[in-house]
Amino acid sequence: MTPEEEALREEREARERAELARQAAKLFSGRVDFLLSAPQLKFLPEPTVPEIAFSGRSNVGKSSLLNALVGRKAIARASVTPGRTQELNFFEVGEPTRFRLVDMPGYGFAKAPPKVVDRWKALVRTYLKGRQVLNRTLVLVDSRHGLKDVDREMMRMLDETAVGYRIVLTKADKIKASALDEVAAKVADEARKHPAAFPVLHLTSAEKGLGIPELRAAILADAGI
Repeated sequence: MTPEEEALREEREARERAELARQAAKLFSGRVDFLLSAPQLKFLPEPTVPEIAFSGRSNVGKSSLLNALVGRKAIARASVTPGRTQELNFFEVGEPTRFRLVDMPGYGFAKAPPKVVDRWKALVRTYLKGRQVLNRTLVLVDSRHGLKDVDREMMRMLDETAVGYRIVLTKADKIKASALDEVAAKVADEARKHPAAFPVLHLTSAEKGLGIPELRAAILADAGI
């Protein structure tokens, strides 16, 4: 490929990314409604549209990130009590519905009783294995701490169930740039060892808006929009 052809290719890809980001911003600023909470698989909605699931340790900032993505303050409940989300919570995006966002129970499980923890794990594992419309899972990791053993457990589960996933570093504004680069490099290096992990990391801050447009666009691409 000549330098001129390479420049044209890069320009075309930049235009495509900009257009996808524009479409994503428009879609996420439109209808986003809570659909239902599913404490058991029998309560899952009909698998009629693609689903993008959000997973992460308790208190990783899942609710805050969901709220930032849709530009609302309370579409997903943010709580100072880790582990409050104990069900699969479904949100519909678009009019008519184009896809769903699924807020999964936070792992790490705070101080929950063992029987509750086991029930959560079974719900999540079975959902991941059997949900045909699940297009992608986002694994949220706190930038300040990097990967923990519970994150690695989730990654192994996703590898085993052959569910492709993106790793999203949250709270990137809470850490110095040099430290963030170091954490991102370590996480990316470890992610390359996992067959189901997407090769590109997403660095985000729900509070500052960092990485939110890019993540919206990635979700649209994963949903096949």
